[in-house]
Amino acid sequence: MTPTPTPTPTPTQPTIAAIVPCHNEEAAIGKVVRDLAAALPSATIYVYDNASTDATAEVARAAGATVRTETRVGKGNVIRRAFADLDADVYVLIDGDDTYDASRAAELVEILFDGPYDQVLATRLKVTTTAYRPGHATGNHVLTEAVAVLFGRQSRVSDMLSGYRIFSRRFVKSFPALSAEFEIETEMTVHALRLRLPSVEVETDFKDRPVGSESKLRTYRDGWRILHLIITLARRERPALFHALLSTLLALVAIALGTPIVIEYLHTGLVPRFPTAILAAAIATIAALVLMVGYVLDATAYQRQVSSRLTYLQYPAPSRPSAARDGAS
Repeated sequence: MTPTPTPTPTPTQPTIAAIVPCHNEEAAIGKVVRDLAAALPSATIYVYDNASTDATAEVARAAGATVRTETRVGKGNVIRRAFADLDADVYVLIDGDDTYDASRAAELVEILFDGPYDQVLATRLKVTTTAYRPGHATGNHVLTEAVAVLFGRQSRVSDMLSGYRIFSRRFVKSFPALSAEFEIETEMTVHALRLRLPSVEVETDFKDRPVGSESKLRTYRDGWRILHLIITLARRERPALFHALLSTLLALVAIALGTPIVIEYLHTGLVPRFPTAILAAAIATIAALVLMVGYVLDATAYQRQVSSRLTYLQYPAPSRPSAARDGAS
């Protein structure tokens, strides 16, 4: 009796989820969905309607997108919900305002596989449009440099606030997504830097919004929120550095208060400003305690980083199906 041959498993296509956060993007979302569908025919396009008051959901649905709703206002809330709900091999994140070139999505996904990378960041370095206002560009550069100084320059980051990114499954499932609004891009950048995840930047076009579409960005408000997040992340992720700086500041105050008293005591043997001497000693003691707390918290932060890394390692690197790889070779 001739044994039945074991059938060769048919390789499956990688699953791709395109996530499009939207708040009142009726004028733009239809074109974004159609461009994504043309570039990535196998992708499922999820438009997250974020408390829109216009016809964003209806237009997206008519264009072929799967529409979901997130009632808590803020891009960070949308991304946290999408990353928790969706399970895919590759995630495409793009704004719904049609300022990014959605037609290049397939190219960016291929770059992710070629790395393999955990993040492909579409940067807006060569911008000739008024959509990227000078104030935003300057603020982006300053904040990006601040993040590079605090969290390391292992990976080149030149456009930290870009809203066009491609992610691997292991990036998404190890990312906590704690931010509520536009500062979510900063949190994603810091996550990649702290875990030293393989990332690459690709320059893309950035264009004006279509007529009838209005920007939700507020330069100063959003800038302050991002700066506050950077300081908060530095306190959480680099507690030894943060507390060392704070301890140094307190120590300088103690020295400024105590030095004249010490000099006078050495000359006269008297301490005429006794309350000031007590205050200087108390501040110096607090500075020492702050430094010690920083080192304790640094050990905790290290354990948290190890835990995130282990979660990340539970997922395989992004890869094409075996048949596609064999054909490419």
